[in-house]
Amino acid sequence: MSAAGHYENFPVASRLLPARLRVPVLLIYRFARSADDLADEGDMTAQERLAALREYEFEVDRIAAGAEPHTPLFRDLAAAIERHRLPLEPFYSLLSAFRQDVSQTTYADFGAVMDYCRRSANPVGRLMLALFGDDDPRHQGYSDAICTSLQLINFLQDIAVDLAKGRIYLPQDELRRHGILRQHLRGDFTTPLWETFMRGQIERARRLLQAGAPLGLALPGRTGLEVRMIVAGGERVLRKLYAAPAAVLKAPVRLGAWDGVVMLWRALARR
Repeated sequence: MSAAGHYENFPVASRLLPARLRVPVLLIYRFARSADDLADEGDMTAQERLAALREYEFEVDRIAAGAEPHTPLFRDLAAAIERHRLPLEPFYSLLSAFRQDVSQTTYADFGAVMDYCRRSANPVGRLMLALFGDDDPRHQGYSDAICTSLQLINFLQDIAVDLAKGRIYLPQDELRRHGILRQHLRGDFTTPLWETFMRGQIERARRLLQAGAPLGLALPGRTGLEVRMIVAGGERVLRKLYAAPAAVLKAPVRLGAWDGVVMLWRALARR
């Protein structure tokens, strides 16, 4: 469970991180989590959600202009941005994705899903690398692959949760090719091709995760261990999804204490 009261399968500012980075990581998480909540939690109208997100963007604009933000979160964030020389583009990208969540509920194809991941997930990894003082383009590519994979995994494990909010993050053209209709996602019944569809999605997410996994060996010490833990967590969720591809239509996949033990063992074994 995160500090904001949201369940997270993947560690956020865990004790594996160097102590000096935990506060800025938590600030970035609070920014992203609270902005995401503005997009889809509570009972605000779409206009109210967009207005609230515009206020977030105005706060980032104030930071960019060297002016003092109006709210405590952004004042703390401004101090972290200055101290660690963080780029502002990832914050704008995240807000762009959250605004899209207000108005867009389906994605025509995998390219559209990837474009969303580029703005909703990859900026977080880029900010983490900036905190580590790492601007290696190869490492940024690894990070993008991991973050995109984790976003895809979240889409797969949270199908029921997202559908309750009126959203489907699965490629519509691929659903149609497998004869899967919206009602098949409600958990009451499925089609014989659902397992085939899901395993294709799982394999694609796994390939991306594996493509980014070298980052856990490229980064030093506890930072690399944190990345290896995150990758191990993604692999653990994918295993559960593969074993029971229809279960997510009724409830999300969740990791428990034993999964954490397995993740740590695998992360340590990959040194």
